[in-house]
Amino acid sequence: MGQRQRKREVVEEYVRGGVSLRELERKYKINFRTIHRWVKEAESGLEPEERVKARERRALTVKQRELPAEVKELRKELEKAQLKNELLQAMIEIAEDQFGIEIRKKPGAKQ
Repeated sequence: MGQRQRKREVVEEYVRGGVSLRELERKYKINFRTIHRWVKEAESGLEPEERVKARERRALTVKQRELPAEVKELRKELEKAQLKNELLQAMIEIAEDQFGIEIRKKPGAKQ
């Protein structure tokens, strides 16, 4: 593969989004600063609107990479809330059994 072809491939992969400069550095064994310079050169030929769209696309991709960590955190919180709910239900059942009174409100009961 020629140097120009490789440069074009690396820049296109970065512009498409989904990969960082550091990831491309590891993949292609090219310094990330060099890749950044190539991207800047390629973007200099674009219209201002196209440059903005390319940057927005890359920023969106970064947010999507952060999403799985947030999803994991939310799942942990949901699991905790479900366990707390089960604990509270068990406490109500135990109290009803021990005291012999209905604690839960019956559906349709008047207030």
